[in-house]
Amino acid sequence: QLVESGGGSVQAGGSLKLSCTASGFTFAESDMGWYRPGPGIECELVSTLSTDGITHYADSVKGRFTISQDDAKSTAYLQMNSLKPEDTAVYHCAVDHQETLLWVGSWCLARHRYLKLWGQGIQVNVSS
Repeated sequence: QLVESGGGSVQAGGSLKLSCTASGFTFAESDMGWYRPGPGIECELVSTLSTDGITHYADSVKGRFTISQDDAKSTAYLQMNSLKPEDTAVYHCAVDHQETLLWVGSWCLARHRYLKLWGQGIQVNVSS
């Protein structure tokens, strides 16, 4: 099970740190990622973190978002800085092999059921 927290409402330029807490396993054993459905697109794979520490970021968030994990707390994080109104979305964390996370990619609303784990999501609102 995955549970997201840390969402909320901020003004443009502000920061939020999302958490994704796992039950029954540690992120050291699993690749994981963050997705956000949004207007005009079905979904965007915001960031991924593999078990060997390799990270991936969507172009829209590069330089602003940072993905990380704390194995002792079985928690993964998404630090979001310099937030923009277009970052407003429900953010979902997910666990599966890197290849599957990428395959789900832009079609997370249709394909998330194929992932090992999918969080219920947390709302982030960024006002201008």
